[in-house]
Amino acid sequence: MTATPDTYRGALEAVERILNRGGDADDVLRQVVEVLHDRCDHYSWVGIYLVEDGDLVLGPWKGPQATEHVRIPIGQGICGAAAATGRTEVVDDVNADPRYLACFPSTRSEIVVPIAYEGRVVGEIDIDSDVPAAFTHDDNAFLERVATLISAHCLVGWDTGGFPWGTAE
Repeated sequence: MTATPDTYRGALEAVERILNRGGDADDVLRQVVEVLHDRCDHYSWVGIYLVEDGDLVLGPWKGPQATEHVRIPIGQGICGAAAATGRTEVVDDVNADPRYLACFPSTRSEIVVPIAYEGRVVGEIDIDSDVPAAFTHDDNAFLERVATLISAHCLVGWDTGGFPWGTAE
């Protein structure tokens, strides 16, 4: 069920095309989420959280349903741990990790990749899979590259002047 090298290469090229076309941060991040979700079959839910006032605030996402975790304090759960340390978290079995904040009964594994800009975590990519131990070294390397590419686009959402992500004018 894991992706092939061609899958990652094609998805990375699609992300680079999105970034080269430009556009506002909201559109760019939404398109990147769609590429990640649609190109990698083992990614059942994909979201980008943005750092705001010491919390992770859910930005664009794609999956079968919304998560109730739209605001997560940094340091809480797997997402909060990744934001606090600046290191990617891979959980092969979410049911065995006490930090896991349950979202969907079908989720079996999770990867959370911090998005850093100039040494500061400004967001993260959060991906759930319905497959146990779904994430490999290739997923890790691919998603860390995507996080680097989109980091500057996460700054706009980072300071929205108090407006929910995607609604600031």
